[in-house]
Amino acid sequence: MHTLDALVIGGGQAGLAMGYHLARRGRRFLVLDAGPSVGHRWRTRWDSLRLLTPCPYNDLPGMPFPGPAWSFPTKDDVADYLQRYAARFELPVRCDCRVTSMHHADRRYVVHTTTGTFAAPVVVVATGPYQAPHIPAFARQLDPGTLQLHSRDYQRPAQLPAGDVLVVGGGNSGVGIAEDLARAGLGHRVHLALGRTAHSPRRVLGRDLFWWARRLGVHHIPARSALGRRMQRGPDEIIGRSHAELAAAHGLVLRPRVASVHDDRVGFADGQRQRFAAIVWATGYRPRYDWIHPSPRPDDPLAGVLDEHGAPRHRGGITAAPGLYVLGLRWQRHIDSSLLGGVGRDAAHLDVAIERHLDGVAPSRGWASLLLQRTP
Repeated sequence: MHTLDALVIGGGQAGLAMGYHLARRGRRFLVLDAGPSVGHRWRTRWDSLRLLTPCPYNDLPGMPFPGPAWSFPTKDDVADYLQRYAARFELPVRCDCRVTSMHHADRRYVVHTTTGTFAAPVVVVATGPYQAPHIPAFARQLDPGTLQLHSRDYQRPAQLPAGDVLVVGGGNSGVGIAEDLARAGLGHRVHLALGRTAHSPRRVLGRDLFWWARRLGVHHIPARSALGRRMQRGPDEIIGRSHAELAAAHGLVLRPRVASVHDDRVGFADGQRQRFAAIVWATGYRPRYDWIHPSPRPDDPLAGVLDEHGAPRHRGGITAAPGLYVLGLRWQRHIDSSLLGGVGRDAAHLDVAIERHLDGVAPSRGWASLLLQRTP
């Protein structure tokens, strides 16, 4: 068993931002990531994906995101940036290291992985909001001849057969995939099933939407404020052209929400039904923390750390379990908590809490820690 000051589970932008602060403190830590390389999750998203946030709004702490000020990075640009970030700050990321379980013993968290067992008084769960792809249960009733993909597994139009293709979900992912399919010219007639969404234009009075958001301080609205809670209850928001504008530009067929499956046909809320050659489910994700294993002991700090939906209970990333933190979740503290440009502020907030905890539990500073942290 390898004993450290801290373990960070997840090597995406949240895990690396947390690693930046732990490295500056001279703490002994590891960032554990299930992927084969830093940035792998970004690298495997669909080919044409671009960020909705312009380059100046994608910085992690200590390193600006490169690129022209009002350009929109590709998914490979993001993966390359994360790799350079980890290398620049010499962050100890252990790849191909999937966490299988975690329990609490003797004031430490014991984390079992596919490459070894680690223990630390501090664990930061930085696996982000996109964990278990969600597809409605009634999708299993569809004919096996209907190709079905979740948006996580969609990469390019050539994956899908020609004919009528349904994209379910009118958020930014669903819109991006529908537009990608329509532009390809590979014989797809693209239908987009809409849910509850709102629309914001890309530019307002000649300025980018994110320019206005920063000037108006939208990114500083606390998640627990009355306005923050109201914003969280609102519908998913698409940025750029509206659904109607996209339909007119690309020949998309707009559909109401999917309600059911009948006789191997998809049923819509307006009563219409149709068979499709393929379906892409851009229907979001559900939390997956089933590797957190509280014991039956009533005094186990992990008891009750997950709510009835399996998501962590926390306040600004700080859980009731001493030394256990979460990072990179949607609306963790602010609207941009899960984004590249916002996760660094939350990491700095947790850095203070972690340091206070370690000072009272297992402090270890100085050059010895700096040397040890570079040893896997």
